[in-house]
Amino acid sequence: MPLREEIQKQGNWLFRHRSYIPLLFLPLLLLALKDSDVLERLFGDSVEDGWDLFCVVVSFAGLFIRALTIGYVPAGTSGRNTERQVADRLNTTGMYSVVRHPLYLGNFLIMLGIVMFTQVWWIVVVSILAFWLYYERIIFAEEEFLREKYGDAFLEWARRTPAFLPRLKGWKGPELPFSFRTVLRREYSGLLVITSSFTSLEVLEDMVAEGRVDVDGGWVAFFVAGLILYLTFRTLKKKTRLLHVEGR
Repeated sequence: MPLREEIQKQGNWLFRHRSYIPLLFLPLLLLALKDSDVLERLFGDSVEDGWDLFCVVVSFAGLFIRALTIGYVPAGTSGRNTERQVADRLNTTGMYSVVRHPLYLGNFLIMLGIVMFTQVWWIVVVSILAFWLYYERIIFAEEEFLREKYGDAFLEWARRTPAFLPRLKGWKGPELPFSFRTVLRREYSGLLVITSSFTSLEVLEDMVAEGRVDVDGGWVAFFVAGLILYLTFRTLKKKTRLLHVEGR
């Protein structure tokens, strides 16, 4: 099989399983946690607390980028589908006017904040490289799909819009108004990923690095708030039409 088709095939496979493959890195993450108290040992609790807050902000910045993207897109685009590529139209406005893959940029920042939280440099480097290799093939497969479907329109958009690093001067206003209800309907799981990941790492850090179980009340409240919001929005999505917006 020619290399182009092989990479596209790999990308489509990774696209279908993109929600689960990152779980394979959990053993490495747990291994890194044995050195996760470096800031506390060197600089004290206040510096570590500041670093923790910074990492949470990085991850929420990723969620914000995803929300800013999802809030403007029409139905049939930028979905969480896993069976096949779907694009009822070519998005070229809003976040898609400054970067071709804003949702993956958001995913990267969410992931980056979480792995930086460990305070272990090598797991951050490994995670960035793995993300690059992983999503490079997914992006290749998606762009091949869009190129075949939209031809010159895709090529023109790709020519002026960077793939992953935003170029803000290319901003083009969205065609649709922002829909906060659409964001709540489609992005509540991302909120739970962030709150549960940070809280779990905080507990595991103490267990692995210091051999003790210390459940901080602030982190518990952080997780519980995320869980309540997740269950609320999931229930509203599954049981009502309050979060439904026509054409989204």
